Amino acid sequence: MDQRQALAAFGALSQETRLHIIRMLVVSGPDGMAAGSIAEKAEVSPSNVSFHLKELERSGLITQQRESRSIIYTANYEALGGLIRFLMEDCCGGNAEICAPAAAVAACCAPATKEELQ
Repeated sequence: MDQRQALAAFGALSQETRLHIIRMLVVSGPDGMAAGSIAEKAEVSPSNVSFHLKELERSGLITQQRESRSIIYTANYEALGGLIRFLMEDCCGGNAEICAPAAAVAACCAPATKEELQ
């Protein structure tokens, strides 16, 4: 990930609803969520969630796939991992032991629990 891509990702994540949506999609895993379910869980109107989903997709943090009459959105784990790697690239001036806890968390890719999102 380069700086331009990182700025687009951070811009997309700097809004409360979009941050909540990306966290929901991370928890949902590879099955993703339908746009209607996202709107319901985020407690926003379908038109509002559509706007936010477009911003997240434009930044590369989510992907969409049509399944029958629904559009299913999923987190783009590769892009999210790239964002973490971008942040950690020159971590701690070469003192890997300082960054080890953060690197371990980033490496495990365990999604947040539903309780953590609330």
